Formats: sequence, C-alpha cells, structure tokens
Amino acid sequence: RGLKLYVFSSGSVLAQKLLFGHTAGGDLTPLFSGYFDTTIGNKREAGAYRAIAGKIDLKPSEILFLSDIREELDAARAAGMRTIQVLREGVTPATDHPQARCFDDIAVTP
Repeated sequence: RGLKLYVFSSGSVLAQKLLFGHTAGGDLTPLFSGYFDTTIGNKREAGAYRAIAGKIDLKPSEILFLSDIREELDAARAAGMRTIQVLREGVTPATDHPQARCFDDIAVTP
C-alpha cells in the first residue's frame, strides 16, 4: 500500500531486529523501514517524536503513531502526529485518542 513502518521502542535497535526477525510468522524485518530506540529521546517527550519525523523526512502530521501507553500518545500528539491507542487486554482506554483493538480497525492512507 506504499506505507512505511517504523518501530520506536525502549528496547535497543538490535533487540528490536532480533525480536522481529524471529517471530512465529517468520522474519518480519523486511516489513520495516527503520527502527528507533531511546537514543533518539524519551518516549514520553514530544522532542523524541519530532526528532524521528526529522530523521525519516516527514512532517509530524504525516505520521500515524500507535501505542498502548497514554503518555507516549500524548507526547506524539504534542509533536504534531496523529495517534491511535491500541487497546490490549488490561489497557485503560484514553478517551482523547482514537482507539483500535486490532490492525483491521485502523484505516490508513499513504
């Protein structure tokens, strides 16, 4: 669909690649365009999300950020990104962010 996927995790980039490289569905790393860890900034601060947008050469408004953690969603939104809260079991819904229970619930356009 022409979408680029990136990961921003508190785990190191190497750990992310190992995790996505060895899943029950096989090696998923070819699906990702890049990886970010907290060397770019704190996941709960807007500056990290602005830095990511700069690194991937997109305006923050062109980025859809998904997380189950409200503080990360708040920081991404403060940086100008669109957000969706992924509702996993046990996650308290943040009523001020759109929500999805699965990827099929997310309508995206390139």
